[in-house]
Amino acid sequence: MENKIRCAWCEKDDMYRDYHDNEWGNPVYDDDKLFEFLVLETFQAGLSWYTILKKRDNFRKAFDQFDYKKVAQYTDEKVAELMQDAGIIRNGLKIKGTIANAIAFMNVQQEFGSFSKYIWGFTGGKPIENNVKMMSDVKATTPLSDEISKDLKKRGFKFVGSTVVYAHMQATGMVNDHVEACWKRK
Repeated sequence: MENKIRCAWCEKDDMYRDYHDNEWGNPVYDDDKLFEFLVLETFQAGLSWYTILKKRDNFRKAFDQFDYKKVAQYTDEKVAELMQDAGIIRNGLKIKGTIANAIAFMNVQQEFGSFSKYIWGFTGGKPIENNVKMMSDVKATTPLSDEISKDLKKRGFKFVGSTVVYAHMQATGMVNDHVEACWKRK
């Protein structure tokens, strides 16, 4: 395996390194993928991202391949079914929040043409390049994540506090928080 310098947080194992190398911080403009990250970030609230990544395939199966149109139609029976699924995080509020988020997601699409246009509108459509020398330079929230969080909540989204929003921004490449020495920084 090629010896690359990476952000220190991803050196736990190959799954984490693969996520770092192939996804984290890559700009995502596709609504389907943006919804997937929104679901995963919703469930990550209060937990480690590593825990969520390990269960990602289970989440994909449980939430109909992250099809927001289907998720928006989930009934109380589906919620009860998901609460029995040991492969995901069984939190009723987060499951119901995901349903609410699917509905709000489609409302944003209707208003803006796509969720991507809406969310990337906060950064002018391109990633914010942060000057990160070491991981301790990375903040958990920023004034922009505060603003986006407030706007998402106003639109009916759940579990979108500023920390969750900033993690979403990092994951989907809205901000580049790779450390200076990381091969992905370039």
